[in-house]
Amino acid sequence: MPKVGVLALQGDFEAHRRALERAGAEAVEVRTAEELNGVEGLVIPGGESSTMLKLIEEMNLLEPLREFGRERPIFGTCAGAILLAREVTNPPQPALGLVDIAVQRNAYGRQLDSRIVRLTPEAPLPPGDLEAVFIRAPIIRRVGEGASVLARYNGDPVLVEHGRHLVSTFHPELTGDPRVHQLFLDKIGK
Repeated sequence: MPKVGVLALQGDFEAHRRALERAGAEAVEVRTAEELNGVEGLVIPGGESSTMLKLIEEMNLLEPLREFGRERPIFGTCAGAILLAREVTNPPQPALGLVDIAVQRNAYGRQLDSRIVRLTPEAPLPPGDLEAVFIRAPIIRRVGEGASVLARYNGDPVLVEHGRHLVSTFHPELTGDPRVHQLFLDKIGK
């Protein structure tokens, strides 16, 4: 059973903890660089990316997170995807730069524009529609050469893998479907 951390500074980290456990992992909350050393993978949850970035900087986690991502897998959802991106707009902000994507923040609109849709994922996810919850979601505007799109919504990439890392602009932790978290767990130990 892999031991996976969930960055627990802001956002719905508790829902990710439960989703990871349903997918077969031991999930622990991570708030310090020292706690990063005890996990095999990390989830950066949704939330408010600029607030999360400020907390990461205050806790001196920026470089430890980059170093962690050079060696071990990270899965970022919504704000987590923004933080993993190489380029962020609307407005521009620094990020970890671990996934070669360009992300536009809050591109689907305000909180009132949140939605639940059905996606048709591509391999390596098992076949079958995937429920996707979008909450003030970013849009991935560019996907770099080394990254693969695993699902799209209205033509835009919403689930992307890049090497050991995975990002989604939706919230798979808010559904009962464990496939996206299981895909992330498959990256641990590779």
